[in-house]
Amino acid sequence: LTACTLLPQAEPVQVYLLPAASLPPASTTKIDRALRISRPRASMILSSTRIAVIPAGSQLSSYKGARWSDEAPALLRDRLVELFIDDGRFTTVSSDDQHLLTDLDLQGSLAAFQAEYRNGRPVVVIRYDAHLASSGSQRILASRRFEVHQPSDGEQLEAVVAAFGQASERLARQLIDWTATQAAAGR
Repeated sequence: LTACTLLPQAEPVQVYLLPAASLPPASTTKIDRALRISRPRASMILSSTRIAVIPAGSQLSSYKGARWSDEAPALLRDRLVELFIDDGRFTTVSSDDQHLLTDLDLQGSLAAFQAEYRNGRPVVVIRYDAHLASSGSQRILASRRFEVHQPSDGEQLEAVVAAFGQASERLARQLIDWTATQAAAGR
């Protein structure tokens, strides 16, 4: 009886961190404003730890036996906080988890955070609709859609995960420049 079991054997799961990236500090003037970066809203499939993939057409799936270390919106928010701090233009950067008083709030919607197969090769797509708001009034000061496409160096999952890291860094560079420009303009 000890050799028999009614339960299926658990599938091994690989857990991946979003690969680290670092941006060189900006050589521009400091912006004396506190910025909060909020966790982006996302669909139910993207608000999970599964690594999303579109193998063909409009079929959304996930890589078997692989997970992110946290839900995709939290991964992206945490990466953005890290890279905004590394950039150094804003005097203070925090996340919505910290509940601190700030001047500006960067909010958004994560419409895509997946690998898509194009001509048989995976391409990571991140689509983020950003809204910069005044923290006090919650009035939207500026909005913009950002979309990044990063081809993977191969079809192996490790290469696709690396492409997610590169795509998130490219998104962060664009988002930091846009946010700093909006904040410096007094918006």
